[in-house]
Amino acid sequence: MIQNVRYYLSEHPSVVNFRWSHSQSWGNTWSFLFTSITAYVFFSVFLHFLLLLLFRHRRPLPLGPIPAVHSLSMALISLTIFTGILLSAAAEIRETRWFWRRSKTTTFQWLLCFPLGTRPSGRVFFWSYVFYLSRFLNILRTFFTIFNRRKLSFFQLFNHSILIFMSFLWLEFSQSFQVLAILFTTLLYSVVYGYRFWTAIGLRSACFPFVVSCRILLLGCNVVCHVGVLLLHFMKGGCNGIGAWVFNSVLNAAILFLFLNFYVKVHLRSRKVEETENLDSAMNKDI
Repeated sequence: MIQNVRYYLSEHPSVVNFRWSHSQSWGNTWSFLFTSITAYVFFSVFLHFLLLLLFRHRRPLPLGPIPAVHSLSMALISLTIFTGILLSAAAEIRETRWFWRRSKTTTFQWLLCFPLGTRPSGRVFFWSYVFYLSRFLNILRTFFTIFNRRKLSFFQLFNHSILIFMSFLWLEFSQSFQVLAILFTTLLYSVVYGYRFWTAIGLRSACFPFVVSCRILLLGCNVVCHVGVLLLHFMKGGCNGIGAWVFNSVLNAAILFLFLNFYVKVHLRSRKVEETENLDSAMNKDI
């Protein structure tokens, strides 16, 4: 059983021989990227105002089991990506460790800083590509929010759009740090979406803002790793895709600022236990 999982997630020919190219991979052009993000934002705003126009009373529209099914699907997909990239990274480390000894590169340094000249091909980038595709499934939560709450926030649109954009940059420029970023993100997303499925089927929710806590933990890990990449870039003579990494850092800083601004505004209005639960519910919609 374990051998079969290892084979299909890290040794299958489609995984080992993957190559990010404009002729072989779906959704890998700049035109597709900008068109899809623009369509997402436009349709979200259009749907929001259309429902406000048709239904003056902000009553939630019943979606049945769709949000629960989506949460369960995202939890399983995130867990699969986490396991796949973990096994793939271990295989890459095992096969190329002999080469790293010449440059005195450790495993942790490779996870943070790809060597100059790294191409977007092989096991790790296959799972980076799957992660990129999963971002399009993740944006369905925006439409659930519009139907349920009749509310659309700038933070939600910006966050989902930037996640798609950043995951595209990871592949296009073979950006350093992406392995750890995908590991952290998929692990936390599998837990968060599992929790959402748990509450969606009517089971008891946590007594503290669970989703917000996971979000803060993920942002904290990203900040620490970004500092590590910067240090290694100057100490080891350069990390691959550093230009994309700088742009990525700016976008992450913008997300962090918007998140803290959103959190502070809601937290200042929350002085009761019930309002703390509303905070978690609000952030639950926006990740």
